[in-house]
Amino acid sequence: MGAPRVGSSPSDATYSLIAELPVVIESCSLEPLSRSFSPALTRYATVVRLRGAGYVGAGEDVTPFEPAQLAFGRSEPDLPLAGAWTVDSFAAHLDGLELYRDSPLPPGFPTTFRRWAFESAVLDLALGQAGESLHAALGRTVRAVSFVNSPMLGDAPSDTINRRLQRDPALRFKLDPSPDWDEELIEQLAATGAVAIIDLKGQYPPQAPIAMAPEPGLYARLARGFPDAWLEDPGLTPETRAVLEPYRDRIAWDVPVRTPDDVARLPIPPRAINIKPARHGTLRHLFDVYDYCAERAIPTYGGGMAEIGPGRGQNQYLASIFHPDAPNDIAPIAYNDHELPPDLPTSPLDPAPSTTGFQWDQH
Repeated sequence: MGAPRVGSSPSDATYSLIAELPVVIESCSLEPLSRSFSPALTRYATVVRLRGAGYVGAGEDVTPFEPAQLAFGRSEPDLPLAGAWTVDSFAAHLDGLELYRDSPLPPGFPTTFRRWAFESAVLDLALGQAGESLHAALGRTVRAVSFVNSPMLGDAPSDTINRRLQRDPALRFKLDPSPDWDEELIEQLAATGAVAIIDLKGQYPPQAPIAMAPEPGLYARLARGFPDAWLEDPGLTPETRAVLEPYRDRIAWDVPVRTPDDVARLPIPPRAINIKPARHGTLRHLFDVYDYCAERAIPTYGGGMAEIGPGRGQNQYLASIFHPDAPNDIAPIAYNDHELPPDLPTSPLDPAPSTTGFQWDQH
C-alpha cells in the first residue's frame, strides 16, 4: 500500500461522524466577556449563541485583536444564519460570509478565531438537537485531563513558579522565555523538574507583540538547560538550525499548523503538535489534523488562547477524547490570574462532559 496522500485521511473518518448532523438555526446572539488577569491585562472575548428548536449552542470568539473583539461583542448579529442545515453545509455557508465586518483586522491577521466560534456553536447546537454528546457521536470515551500552566512570569520567573509549586507541588508548566534568561535563571527553573514545554514563539510575524526573535545563544541555553522539555515553535535561521540540530527530536509546532498539509510542510519533523481549535478554525481542519497525526503516530497536546468562556471547557473536552495524558496547556481559567484563588482544581481534571452537546462543565 502506498503512503497516504497528504491531506487525505480515512478519518475524513472523524469529521464525517459529525458532518451530516442536521441542525436548525432560528437566531443568533452575542455576549461580550471580559476578565482581568492582572492590573495590567484584561482579556476580552465574545460568546456566540445559536438558537433553534428549543436548544442553544455556544462557542467563543477569542480573536486577540482588541478593537475587533470589542466591536463584535457590542454589535447586533445580522449574519444570514437562520435555516435548516447540516454541520457541513453550515460550514460551507460560512465560507461565503465576512465575519469581521465590524472592525477590520490588520493585514495578514488570522481570521480563524471567529470562524471557530461559529463552528463550535453549531456543533454544540446540532448535538443538542440530536440528543447526543460529542464523545458519543465520535464513538470515543472521555478520560481525566492532565494540564500544564503557562503563567505570566513577570520580573521574577523563579518566584512565580515556586509560589505556584507551593500551592501544588505536582503542577507542571509551559513557559515563555525572555531573551535575557541566563544560565542561572534557567538552572533555577529547571531544578523544579516541573517544566514540560518551552514556547520559543519564533513563528509569529515580527510585528506581533508576543513574537520573539530567534537567538541562537538563548536557544542553546534553553535546549541544554531543559533536557526533558519540548521546544515549541523555534524561529529558524542558519544559526538556530545548527544549534537545534542535536535536539530535533524535541521540536513541537503550533503557529504554522492549521491543516494536514501544514504538518507535512514543517521545516523540522514534529515531535508533537499543539492543537488549538481556534487556530485551526474549522471542524474539518481540526479533525483532519487529529487524524493525520494519529495515522503517523505524531503526539498531540491541547493549547489554549486565553479563553474565558465556553471555549476553555470545549478545549478540555477535546483533550479528554484525543490526548488526555499529554501536557495540555488548558488549565482552568483561574490559573491565568496573577494571584491564584483558593481551592483550584489540580491536574488531572475529572471528566465533565455535558450529557448532550459540545460543552464541558468547567472547574
